[in-house]
Amino acid sequence: MTRTNERNPMKNTDELALKMMAAMAGDPKRIQHFTKVHSYAALMGREEGLDADTQAILEMAALVHDIGIVAGEAKFGRCDGKIQEQEGPALARNLLQSLGVEDAAVDRVAYLVGHHHTYHHIDGLDYQILVEADFLVNLYEDNASDGAIESAYKKIFRTESGRKICRMMYGLVEK
Repeated sequence: MTRTNERNPMKNTDELALKMMAAMAGDPKRIQHFTKVHSYAALMGREEGLDADTQAILEMAALVHDIGIVAGEAKFGRCDGKIQEQEGPALARNLLQSLGVEDAAVDRVAYLVGHHHTYHHIDGLDYQILVEADFLVNLYEDNASDGAIESAYKKIFRTESGRKICRMMYGLVEK
């Protein structure tokens, strides 16, 4: 995001994107994943009318949502969603602080990273959009069955923009 409003928690997500690419250097699948999640999240945030601060937080969270993968693999030999939620927040916090992101935004991004695989008690439009954007990409990357896509659509997608994109992407008909 390139807004220059001083209240924005991060004026430009490009630096964060490049740092995440460096952190996952040599792993194009994971780089492709978080850049796609970011793209959908950014679009959905704009479509849902998020204010500038919440949009910036959403975009930062989308870029770093899987930051715990490498640490999880190193520590536990796996990187499932719960491990990502456990390992990711501290890493996201350190990275964002190194970029001078304000504390309140760092706290929210760390919270989102620590919950992005938890689908109950979603507290905020930024959280809902992050979950939906991650699902849009994961359904494709995991070659989900039609039944899994329809189930996710019914159980996960709540925003107008997320439901619309999911329908278009997967050829779903609203029932």
